[in-house]
Amino acid sequence: MALAFVTGGSRGLGLATAKGLRLLGFDLVLFARNRELLSEVATSLNAKYEVVDLEDINQTRAVFTKALETYGTPEILMLAHGVMSEKMSKTLRTTDEEWNRVLNINLNSVFTILNSVGSKMAEARNGRIIIYSACLGRMSGPGNTGGLAPDRISKAGVNALVRNLAHETGLGTRGLLVDAICPNHSRTDMGGAEAPRSAEEGAATAIWLASREIKSGETKTGLLWEDNEVVEW
Repeated sequence: MALAFVTGGSRGLGLATAKGLRLLGFDLVLFARNRELLSEVATSLNAKYEVVDLEDINQTRAVFTKALETYGTPEILMLAHGVMSEKMSKTLRTTDEEWNRVLNINLNSVFTILNSVGSKMAEARNGRIIIYSACLGRMSGPGNTGGLAPDRISKAGVNALVRNLAHETGLGTRGLLVDAICPNHSRTDMGGAEAPRSAEEGAATAIWLASREIKSGETKTGLLWEDNEVVEW
């Protein structure tokens, strides 16, 4: 069976994604910070797991380097972790601590994981990288200006990183697909109980991207997806 690494796999969208991939037959390695919760989820999904604090970039590189040595190179790299910034974190009011916390988790850890795991996937010329972004990070569409500065800017950085990496690796012509998704407002710890869609609905596009049929010369990649459709950055 194909191997998938899933970050944020202990709850929320990451957990919903992991469940969907498991149903498709993927072997899983889950990554999250809460050891007790992660162990419980991994047991229920018959998955392996690694504890990591993604705010700690040095630890992140060490954990994923070890994971590559232990489990091998995955066919699927699913980066579903993330945090929201504080509600009042406007650009001129955000503290250094809050800025660094959000940027490390939402963007810097993504670069570090891509730089370690993604490089091996590119060498293998076989794999799919799918990264959870957010509509807040778009430069077009509704709600794309003002407030939640660290979160908005970190997700815009993720979008740029995805586009850049996809072009650097040949837009799928060398066997590697790289895409971002907008899950929309979903019922998770972060999204709240009143969000309009379930975590499973929020994860559906990511699961589809992990399993979609690849057609030579026709498969689109290096894009931002929402509900299985391409949307503007």
